[in-house]
Amino acid sequence: YIGTKNSSTETRQRAKDLAEKIGSYHVDLNMDSIVASVVSLFEVVTGKKPIFKIFGGSNIENLALQNIQARLRMVLAYLFAQLLPWTRGRTNTGGLLVLGSANVDEQLRGYLTKYDCSSADINPIGGISKTDLIKFIQWSEINFELPVLKEFIEAPPTAELEPITEDYIQSDELDMGFTYNELSIFGRLRKIDKCGPYSAFIKLLHIWNGKKTPRETAEKVKNFYWYYSVNRHKQTVSTPSYHAEQYSPDDNRFDLRPFLIDPRFSWARSK
Repeated sequence: YIGTKNSSTETRQRAKDLAEKIGSYHVDLNMDSIVASVVSLFEVVTGKKPIFKIFGGSNIENLALQNIQARLRMVLAYLFAQLLPWTRGRTNTGGLLVLGSANVDEQLRGYLTKYDCSSADINPIGGISKTDLIKFIQWSEINFELPVLKEFIEAPPTAELEPITEDYIQSDELDMGFTYNELSIFGRLRKIDKCGPYSAFIKLLHIWNGKKTPRETAEKVKNFYWYYSVNRHKQTVSTPSYHAEQYSPDDNRFDLRPFLIDPRFSWARSK
């Protein structure tokens, strides 16, 4: 668990509890000093210090301070993946795989930092929408007898990259301007139904009939396709994901060759 002063005690505890239940190693650390060092370096070079929005900073300052946390997590994740086996006395065995954690909905919306903690060796949930992911977790809670997973489902989605105050807690859905359920619908319309903005609007008029006015639906459609367009550069370098559904936005979806291959298996097949 790579936390900062913006991380909640609840999230930190859930990570610890899950690791204990599944019998995995667990490392808990704070990287505040590293984040502060990078921000201080920027201040020394430019003479300006960025501050969070809730303290009066601009949107660009706010995003930059969030992004540096996410990107540093990627660097630390790879460092620990490479050296943790060595610290446990396992030498010359190679490193660990780094797993990504950005789902389909976040990737379509572009709600992730380029080359951040979503960058990894493989993303197990990169081809799954949040709504389907929740269903799988609910199934796992029962079938794997992991009641702790219920806490993950009930926890409000938050990146925890901004300071938590008495009046403010960062919310993923508020930041995105969409609920995960809405993004899941857009993902299916875009990929499976091959809808552009107009055809998506027509279908959503029926899907959201009685829930949203035509004007509200139109705004959602315009916003979705705008964010999808301006964030395409992130998708082109996203971590390859496990191919789980037809609606996957993974740019590697046309090349279904495995990219994690046991060389012993390849040798055996060639023989």
